[in-house]
Amino acid sequence: MRPQSTAVDQTVPAVHPARLRHLWMAGVTLMFILAQAMTAAARGAPESFADLAQRVSPAVVNITTSTTVAGRTGPQGIVPDGSPFQDFFREFQDRNGQGDRPRRSSALGSGFVISEDGFVVTNNHVIEGADEITIEFFEGGELAAEVIGTDPKTDIALLKVTADRPLPFVSFGDSDTARVGDWVMAMGNPLGQGFSVSAGIVSARNRELSGTYDDYIQTDAAINRGNSGGPLFNMDGQVIGVNTAILSPTGGSIGIGFSMASNVVTNVVEQLKQFGETRRGWLGVRIQDVTDDVAEAMGLASTDGALVTDVPEGPAAEAGMKARDVIVEFDGRKVTDTRALVRQVGNTAVGKTVRVLVNREGKTHTLKVTLGRRETSEGTAVPASQPMDEPAEPEEATILGLTIEPMSDALREELNLAASAEGLVVRDVDRVSEAYEKGLRAQDVITEAGQQKVTSISDLNDQIEAAREAGRKSLLLLVRRAGDPRFVALGLDED
Repeated sequence: MRPQSTAVDQTVPAVHPARLRHLWMAGVTLMFILAQAMTAAARGAPESFADLAQRVSPAVVNITTSTTVAGRTGPQGIVPDGSPFQDFFREFQDRNGQGDRPRRSSALGSGFVISEDGFVVTNNHVIEGADEITIEFFEGGELAAEVIGTDPKTDIALLKVTADRPLPFVSFGDSDTARVGDWVMAMGNPLGQGFSVSAGIVSARNRELSGTYDDYIQTDAAINRGNSGGPLFNMDGQVIGVNTAILSPTGGSIGIGFSMASNVVTNVVEQLKQFGETRRGWLGVRIQDVTDDVAEAMGLASTDGALVTDVPEGPAAEAGMKARDVIVEFDGRKVTDTRALVRQVGNTAVGKTVRVLVNREGKTHTLKVTLGRRETSEGTAVPASQPMDEPAEPEEATILGLTIEPMSDALREELNLAASAEGLVVRDVDRVSEAYEKGLRAQDVITEAGQQKVTSISDLNDQIEAAREAGRKSLLLLVRRAGDPRFVALGLDED
C-alpha cells in the first residue's frame, strides 16, 4: 500500500516515499505480532514449556526392540528353481549376509515410567514380537525390560525394568477433563532422533479409529514415527494420553495425531499389572444405535440408549433381558449410544452385579445383571430361533420395495441356514427403494416386524396395517444376515 501524499510539515525532516513504505510495513508487522501475542495471552499460552519439559523428561524413555527374523531359504524371486544361475546367486547372498542365516531386526519407540519401582507404559505395536527390549533413560543409562502384559485392543503394553534406585516417574491425569483448545505437550523419540518435545493443543475428543474401546484425543502437537508409546502431557505434567497414531498421506506429521485417553489406559494398566492380561466385563447382548426412524417406529421419545437386537445365552439372558429392549442406563450411568455402552461394560469388573435400566414397550424395567468376562465369552454362538410351523404353500410378494418369500426347506438349504430358521427371505430389493438405501439385500431374512415374529406374507401385512392404524410412519423390521441381527425401520409410504 502506497501513502496518499509525501507532503510533510517543514519542522519534520522529509522522508523518502520508499522509506515511508518500509516504516508502514514494519508497523503492520509489529501490530500483527502484538495481536498474536494478545491472542496467545487470551488462550493462556505458557511463556515457555521449558520448566515442564525439564520436570517430566527424566520419566520419559526411548525403547529399542530387537527381533530375530528368519533368513531366506534361497534366491526366490531372483532366479527360478533349477536355473543354472541358482548356485551363483546363493553364493552372492551368503557373502552379503543374505543367506539362510537368521537376521536381527530393530525398531524404535517411546514410553514412560509410571512408578518408582520400574513399570513402563508403551504401545503394544512397539514391542510386539520382540525378543529383546531395551529402555534408554533421558539422563543416561539403559536397562533391559520384560513384558508384563499387553492389550492389542487398546494398543497398550506394560513393561517392567529393575533398577538399583527409585526411578523418576509421572502420573496419569483425568483425560475426561481435557477440553478442546487446551495446551498439551508430547514427548518421545521421533524418527529415532532421541528425546524430543513438541507442543500443541487438544484438537478434538473421543475420536474412534478402529477399535471397540477407542477413545482418542486428537492433537496438533507434532507426532511422528518413533513417538508411539510416548506420553501426552497436560500443563500440570500429568499424562492424559499415550501417543499412538497419526493421520498422514506422507508418513510424517501434518498436525493430526491421536493419543489413547488416559482414562482408558489406566484401567488397562491396572489389569495388566494385577493379572498380566485384561479382564473386561461382558453383558452378553447384540446391540445397535437407535436412529430417528427406529425411535419413531418404536414410539421412543429420543434416540438415546442402545437397542438390543439379540440376547444369546449369557448374563443378560439370565437376568431376563429381551430383544427390542432399549438399554438407557448401566450401573448408574446414562447410556447415550452403543459405543458408550460397550466402553462402560468393558470397564466394569468381571463378576460385579449391576443395575441395568431398559425401556421395554414404553415401560422402564430394572434388571440386575452379573457380568461375565468378555475374553472368555467372545465367539459364543447365538442359538437359532425355535422351530415353527412352515406355511403350507410358499408365497411371494413385493412389499416396501422388497420381494419376499416365506422360509422353506429349499431356501434353508440354498442359504445354508439351520433347520430351525424361520422368517421371510428377501429374494430381491428395488434399487430405488428406501429398503435398498438402508442396506437390505437379497438373502436377508426378516424374522420380526413391528416387534412381532413373522413367518408368512400375511403376518407382515398385518403388522403394516397395525402400524398404520396406530399412526406410525414407519415399521421396524428385525433382519438377519449370516445370523447377525439388526433392526431397520422402513417408511410405510411404499407398497
